[in-house]
Amino acid sequence: MATKVYIVYYSMYGHVEKLAEEIKKGAASVEGVEAKLWQVPETLHEDVLGKMSAPPKSDVPVITPNELSEADGFIFGFPTRLGMMPAQFKAFFDSTGGLWRTQQLAGKPAGIFYSTGSQGGGQETTALTAITQLVHHGMIFVPIGYTFGAGMFEMEKVKGGSPYGAGTYAADGSRQPSELELEQAFHQGKYIATVAKKLKGVA
Repeated sequence: MATKVYIVYYSMYGHVEKLAEEIKKGAASVEGVEAKLWQVPETLHEDVLGKMSAPPKSDVPVITPNELSEADGFIFGFPTRLGMMPAQFKAFFDSTGGLWRTQQLAGKPAGIFYSTGSQGGGQETTALTAITQLVHHGMIFVPIGYTFGAGMFEMEKVKGGSPYGAGTYAADGSRQPSELELEQAFHQGKYIATVAKKLKGVA
């Protein structure tokens, strides 16, 4: 039976979504792994999104809390708002109380990826503060550490991401994920899918 890895994300301007797509490719590259993309529900009204110049959402399905229980592993992604996950993703986690009461997500591996506007915009604090959500569910946080190798030590090019997970810098919104950032995202998907497959194999 396939190991199911869900890449669950929120993306307002598309930067996180691009990372998510690459993460899915990485996860799906592991034999016996079924990777699927999901979005969390939007909480802002369309009029507000329009004033923020947010593009229309893609056709990636919107996940409900109970659908999380079907997965064997997760990779959660979101942009940063003041050094933390945005309200949209927090609202989604807040709606998982039923899963928390029954600890249906306990013991399942989960990774985190993110986007910030600048190099000091919260690449690591966003991951650190998001870990609390995983802890209360009993999930196992899986960082990528330095398994990405030489790409972790790139100093000549601007590169998002850290040992906590893949990342990108959006700047004023015009900058898109670089090839190196996308390679790190692919690596994260493959790495966490491998861990999820191993854990499922010994469960």
